[in-house]
Amino acid sequence: MKKLLIAAALTVATTSAMADTLALVKSNACLACHAMDRKVLGPAFKDVAVKYAGRKDAVEYLTAKIKSGGAGIWGAIPMPAQARLSDAQAKELAQWILEAK
Repeated sequence: MKKLLIAAALTVATTSAMADTLALVKSNACLACHAMDRKVLGPAFKDVAVKYAGRKDAVEYLTAKIKSGGAGIWGAIPMPAQARLSDAQAKELAQWILEAK
């Protein structure tokens, strides 16, 4: 019974955290240029996750790319800097993207 309660609590916590991250994705218009499983203007989140899966500093790298933007890695269309995000929010998004596999 205790294990079941712990599992339920973890599920609720995970679901809550995922809902918070999805709200962050929506409120910052990430879905205007990205989709989970297909290219829009920018790459699919799943493609980003696959590309950086073996990189030890992937969270830090993507956090910096989200904050500063860039161009050339995924094509000619630049990603605008998301400087209004806090470092913690950018890191949360980077971690969420990397789990999109």
